[in-house]
Amino acid sequence: MTESPREHGRQEQQGRSWVPWLVTALVVLLAGGVLFLANRGSQQAQALAEQSRQAAEEAANRARDAEAARKQLEEKLAAAEAERAKLSTEKEQLSTEKEQLSQTVQEQEAELAKLKATYDDLQDKMKAEIANGAIRLSQDAGRIQVDLVDKVLFDSGDASISTRGQEVLTRLGGVLSKVEDKHIQVSGHTDDSPPSQKLQGTFPTNWELSVARAVNVVRFLQEKGGVPARRLVAAGYGEMRPISPNATPQGRARNRRIEVLLMPDLPAQRNAAAVRKALAGSTAGKNAVKPAKGTK
Repeated sequence: MTESPREHGRQEQQGRSWVPWLVTALVVLLAGGVLFLANRGSQQAQALAEQSRQAAEEAANRARDAEAARKQLEEKLAAAEAERAKLSTEKEQLSTEKEQLSQTVQEQEAELAKLKATYDDLQDKMKAEIANGAIRLSQDAGRIQVDLVDKVLFDSGDASISTRGQEVLTRLGGVLSKVEDKHIQVSGHTDDSPPSQKLQGTFPTNWELSVARAVNVVRFLQEKGGVPARRLVAAGYGEMRPISPNATPQGRARNRRIEVLLMPDLPAQRNAAAVRKALAGSTAGKNAVKPAKGTK
């Protein structure tokens, strides 16, 4: 049976009616796909951006940590360099101190050797007087002391040097003139008995008598013994420094003496203090007086 043209057209029209819906559906699907892809792309972009931000933060943190580590290392290196410089300075100081100590030890050894040579020389030159007790020789702390009882050098109560005293002092001066690094202090001492009335016009007190004797010994050592005057010092102590009780004749005899003290020649800045210490106890009575005779 044949379709009429109207029916055929209606069928074609019915057949084409679903196309708009299909197009609409396709458009919706396509738009949805585009939106999905766009949304997915946005999420991926955000994820990538977040990853980039985190990576940047991590890189910045690592850079800060690296900078902090670098600064800490620089500080440690600077501290190590300062410590090295300090140790180097201390090493140099220790080396210098070691050299100075070694030099000091050598100087002390040389000083002790010279001191022993002088002491031995004095013992040899004065052995007769040492043997009979007229001279006592001692050494301590780099110093040599020669004690001469007054009767070896002076007649009783006299400040002038006797003939025997001149002979003794000549031998003593022969040793002292060779000593170049010592100050030589000559000090006079008496017992506690005041000068007799006969002598008081010349020696009012024992100060004057002790000083006169010391000065005469110094002058003799300089003029006859060849000892340089710059190394000589005269002092008088009177009865103020006894070495024995004055209660017995023997004790008083020991106290009447001349002491010759050889002291180290210290540097100029310390010399004045050393001399003041060595001369402690002496007074204005150290002034020189002219030799005179009397009876003590």
